[in-house]
Amino acid sequence: MSNDKPTEQIRTRIWLEEPEPDNPFATRAAYCHGYDVYGAMLGQASWVEMLYLLFRGEAPTPPQAELLEAAAVALANPGPRDPSVHAAMCGGVGGSTAAASLIAALAVGAGQFSGGRELFLSMEAWNGCGMNIEAWQRHMAAPGEDTASIWPAPEHHPGFDPHGVSTTTIVKQTLTCLAGMSTGPRLSWLQKNRSQLEFAAGRPLTMSGVVAAAFVDLGFTPEQGEMLYLLLRLPGAAAHALEQWQYGHKKFPFFRIELENDPAKEGL
Repeated sequence: MSNDKPTEQIRTRIWLEEPEPDNPFATRAAYCHGYDVYGAMLGQASWVEMLYLLFRGEAPTPPQAELLEAAAVALANPGPRDPSVHAAMCGGVGGSTAAASLIAALAVGAGQFSGGRELFLSMEAWNGCGMNIEAWQRHMAAPGEDTASIWPAPEHHPGFDPHGVSTTTIVKQTLTCLAGMSTGPRLSWLQKNRSQLEFAAGRPLTMSGVVAAAFVDLGFTPEQGEMLYLLLRLPGAAAHALEQWQYGHKKFPFFRIELENDPAKEGL
């Protein structure tokens, strides 16, 4: 009977490493879904091509890479009024570590209001309704509850702005750009039927609604799309956190609050 203990293995289809001949714990070569990362991809592949390969298990076509690149630019900085970016700014101005500021952005930006979960639900709606306007109208009339998870029932139609008045210019610009380069049918269909969908939802389309259609056109699952959405929105949160750390708390953009009987106004 052998006394050898079974060899522990990391089970992954994504990554393969070959060790250095003089050190089994050091990597000589690394392969992502069969592609030599440092021997062939480095200096040749783009950042979004690597992302697509990691998530989808295959290299993107040039049009797919172009679409993902454009979506990444649109998502890179949601802006300081976005709750996730504002959370990172609070971390930065308070002197939190880099990791803490990014975690704050992820935590606040993970939910059902312009967050990762909203993107997930919007992609699920695309998978369920497809390009059938009647199916979308039925979905808007009786949206399903997110009961098989820790999340509460959505308070608005995912992909549409519950506080919006009209479709913002940047959302229309993003939709026009992405629809013009997409190899899938959903973005073009969304551009043609946006008004009908907005009428059914009673609210204007949001950036997450546009990106959800783009991610489905690119072949991502809702789970993959949620992860990508959280990841691609972090650069702006990081940049704004660093900026507020430099400015300090005296220049932090607190929301103005008007107090009744304000002692400062009364000269006290």
